[in-house]
Amino acid sequence: MRTLVAGWFSFEDMGATAGDLLARDVVCNWLTQAGYQYDVALAAPFTGGVDWRTVVPERYATVLFVCGPFGNGWPLTDFMERFVRSRLVGLNLSMLEPLEVWNPFDALFARDSSESALPDLTFLSAPRRVPVVGIVLVHVQKEYGAGLHGLVHAAIHRVTSARDITRVEIDTRLDANATGLSSPAQVESLIARMDAVVTTRLHGLVLALKHGIPAVAVDPIPGGAKIRRQAATIGWPVALAGESLTDEALDRALDYCLSDEAREAARTCRQRSIDVLRGLRDQVLAAVATTAV
Repeated sequence: MRTLVAGWFSFEDMGATAGDLLARDVVCNWLTQAGYQYDVALAAPFTGGVDWRTVVPERYATVLFVCGPFGNGWPLTDFMERFVRSRLVGLNLSMLEPLEVWNPFDALFARDSSESALPDLTFLSAPRRVPVVGIVLVHVQKEYGAGLHGLVHAAIHRVTSARDITRVEIDTRLDANATGLSSPAQVESLIARMDAVVTTRLHGLVLALKHGIPAVAVDPIPGGAKIRRQAATIGWPVALAGESLTDEALDRALDYCLSDEAREAARTCRQRSIDVLRGLRDQVLAAVATTAV
């Protein structure tokens, strides 16, 4: 006899969240450590489990429903009817009706109900973090002629979407910002919190390096334009040519930019750039003074 672990991840299009999956993992770890055999009921897009609609109900002595709101309605009514002979345990649930009115569980450990409350189970889930990567893309700039923006941006999307990273879209344009930012400080603060940046914008490159954040810079202009020239000027090594870009080259560049070596190189590049610009203020003011005379 086995245990069936179920939750909102067991039903298609029912809004399963990260919290649901983390709570599920806590329970599965408990069962594994205790030596219990179990299956997890999963529905698309989640894979690797069983379909509660086709398994043999009698195979499961216990059904453990984990996480989320729980009310007396479809599809839960169909689910509970199918496993009516199993012991039903509820864990980390928000019960939508008073327990004196409706409580289908043989054992209930509610997150909140008319009678009790507990901290959410995801407090016990193992912390796991992945790199956070800013995606800073340029719009087509007619002054540079026909570019490779579509091909380059498609490659960036393919490569970054295939990796286990958190992608953060960041738009540096402020007259009409696509990501809800409205000031330079907001743009800069967001970029400064990234682990790496992938960009086809010059200021995506510059603002990342200014904060010591490594950047994969891709120049979408055939032959190279301001991005590759800026990278060469400041000594930043990760500036890829749009016309010869491959997914493999992007992958390697992102691997490098997520390394400690790249972060140290970014800080060195920032300091080098500041040193080169150090005397520019006096030169500009001298030029202004000359013009004023």
